[in-house]
Amino acid sequence: MRSVLFIVFATCATLVTSRNIHLDELFSKFNGSARLNSRYSNSIVEDARLNVTELITKYGYPVEVHHVTTDDGYILEMHRIPYGRDKNNVPNKNKPVVILQHGLLCSSAVWVLTGPSVGFGYILAEEGYDVWLGNFRGNRYSRRHVRLNPDSRFNVAFWRYSWDEHGNYDIPAMIDYALAHTGKDRLHYIGHSMGTTSFFTMASLRPEYNEKIITMQALAPVAYMAHNRNLLLNIIAPFANDIERLGAIIGYGEFLTSRQVFVWAGEAFCRDEVVFQPICSNIMFLLGGWNEAQHNSTIMPVIFGHVPAGGSVRQLAHYGQGIAEEAAYLNYNS
Repeated sequence: MRSVLFIVFATCATLVTSRNIHLDELFSKFNGSARLNSRYSNSIVEDARLNVTELITKYGYPVEVHHVTTDDGYILEMHRIPYGRDKNNVPNKNKPVVILQHGLLCSSAVWVLTGPSVGFGYILAEEGYDVWLGNFRGNRYSRRHVRLNPDSRFNVAFWRYSWDEHGNYDIPAMIDYALAHTGKDRLHYIGHSMGTTSFFTMASLRPEYNEKIITMQALAPVAYMAHNRNLLLNIIAPFANDIERLGAIIGYGEFLTSRQVFVWAGEAFCRDEVVFQPICSNIMFLLGGWNEAQHNSTIMPVIFGHVPAGGSVRQLAHYGQGIAEEAAYLNYNS
């Protein structure tokens, strides 16, 4: 599990369905490219304050905003990069379609916040893909419902969901919408962390959707939690059921929504030449795993501008339940 506040830094990747030579070659080129050393952004402070569509537009890429309503009434926002800026930069209905789906407490921003030549959404657009960036229910871009109010106090019905609902409703709705809009029969899916958990859930609950997937690429895949080493989730695990009940009692079903205070904290404490920046890095490593080779501290204010993007308390509790139950099972059978 690559988790919570700094989930975007997870780097473990695995292929879990049939191989696709073009995508395999692209991943290889991305992982070994000298482009990783290029400048991430031309304005850290500005990029931290822009939303996803403003960020994509700033760097000269085309972007579209689409709204998808799920069968249970949640209104999801998708961001589409239909073609590249420097290569494959003309509209083309024959482009292969790919959905990129974020992890826990993140949003579509994680695929573009590092800037052109580095952000994976940009890389895929330049390589000729029709890129759709999904947003799960409850994050800053999908905080709407046809009748439920996410801001209602003492009525947390909007927030009664986890990755079961992501897999049963959100991903199928986004897949159907992208296919209908592009006229395609199948597409590629790339998920990160909770974006893989939700896909595995869909493949189980809605197996008919397997026919609509060409390949699924799992980045930092999360399925079994017994050997999870994340500090925060392991602390939460024994109290997972109580956490959600307490949240309902006090009227809070949302967890770590997007706030200006995070933007301010990133700029004030985590930018270059600030004495606290190493502390920011160590907190990130503690939560997301140690990987100095893939760490660029300069970009941390931008990350704080977009992460966390919000989610439900139940999502966190659900992962905690998985840790507790699987650990108990292993202890019982050891």
